[in-house]
Amino acid sequence: MPKLRRLSGPEVVRILGLFGFAPHSQRGSHVKLKRRSGAGESQTLTVPNHRELDTGTCHGIFRQATRYIASDDLRPHFFTD
Repeated sequence: MPKLRRLSGPEVVRILGLFGFAPHSQRGSHVKLKRRSGAGESQTLTVPNHRELDTGTCHGIFRQATRYIASDDLRPHFFTD
């Protein structure tokens, strides 16, 4: 069974950047990422800018990101084989 990687906030921002998300704003230690969909709607994700994210937080970000990105495309970045 694949295991969730231990990622940092900047690593998650970089991964989501590969799928078109760009930093929009930051308040405290949370970075808000946005992108426009093909239909013109705004898609937003928030990522804590911490040195190491808890596994539950990483999994929650993964689940939220799968609303906009296919899980098969995102899974190799978040899980080990």
